[in-house]
Amino acid sequence: MTLLDDPRPISADSHAVEQPEVFAGLPEVFGDDAPRVVHTEGRGDSIVIPSNPKRSRNVAVMALAGTRLDYAEPLPRAFASKPGAGSLEDPEVQAYFTGGFAAMRPGLTDGARRPDDQDIDGISAEILYPGWFPMFSLSNLDLLVALQRNYNDWMHDQYVRSNGRLIGLAPLPVQLPEVAVAELERVIDLGFKGIVLPSNAPRGRRYSDPEYDPMWARAEEAGLPVAFHVACMSHVPDWLKASAGRDPIVQYAGSPALIHDTMIELMVRGVCAKFPDLKFVLAEFNAGWVAHWLDKVQQGWAREFAKDPSGTPPVDVLDIWKRQFFATIEDDTAALRTRDLIGEETLLWGSDYPHTDSTWPCSAQVLDEMFESYSPEARDKITRTNVATLYGL
Repeated sequence: MTLLDDPRPISADSHAVEQPEVFAGLPEVFGDDAPRVVHTEGRGDSIVIPSNPKRSRNVAVMALAGTRLDYAEPLPRAFASKPGAGSLEDPEVQAYFTGGFAAMRPGLTDGARRPDDQDIDGISAEILYPGWFPMFSLSNLDLLVALQRNYNDWMHDQYVRSNGRLIGLAPLPVQLPEVAVAELERVIDLGFKGIVLPSNAPRGRRYSDPEYDPMWARAEEAGLPVAFHVACMSHVPDWLKASAGRDPIVQYAGSPALIHDTMIELMVRGVCAKFPDLKFVLAEFNAGWVAHWLDKVQQGWAREFAKDPSGTPPVDVLDIWKRQFFATIEDDTAALRTRDLIGEETLLWGSDYPHTDSTWPCSAQVLDEMFESYSPEARDKITRTNVATLYGL
């Protein structure tokens, strides 16, 4: 029996809440540079890096959707949309900030209980991304490698404990390409079904550089999709630092820009041409923008070649997209309206549980409303069979 025997949706984008064992042993080796979980009475649990306190983060931030069933009245929700975020001052939210792991739903701290939360939401399984995004950008590379190995071992255990209903993606240390290939071999042996990389290449590199070819080749050979998640960066690019003074709503609405450089490196600068069977997933960038953006890329590539015919002749980027790319959506109805342009086979629905943007615990209702004007076949593809086929579930 496979997950395809279950007619319920599969979330293509959900998140782990890293437990203390993910960081076990790191402080003993790396000292104050190492993250660890610290409990403070009245302030809950935080992931702390003593040498860089600005990166400390209360674990509640990774799990706020889990508070929604604690409200006496459900949070407001617009038609075909996720619930409202509530307020950080709400007592239901504050209970997570002050209580830490002990205050959370059991499904957020124990892989064996996560299926309980899936059943409440009406889904059968989740593709799981990390919740603590700094694991992609630690400057001490030996520490970064050790942490990602810890995480991958822990995530494999969560998969087993969930009876296969949590399908974790394995992060790789792309700052050290040869080590990334070695870790890729290890997670293939562990049975992982996909990998997740920083959404931008390390500073001074591009994903189209030849040093990454062995990683792409091995992932293609093994049939492992390569995912990039919003805000999981190897570093904060200079252009993003320069925009820090812009209105926060501009930054939130413009989040798809965080993946555009990488898409050009893959689609235009040769990676997709070299590895045409390799699949890429854009997670939580949504997709209502994709059709227009691809059209502008096509125009830009043609203009570049007209000015300099010694470069790579342009090919149809829409064909590349349909052959090799997928995008997750939550309540992105604009993406559904462009499915005839970008291909409904390239869209994957995700709940984003337990993050603030999540549709949990009413994903079933949101999907009913989103797809009321679409065929059952289109809904089934986007919410279930596309992701199951992609990851071989």
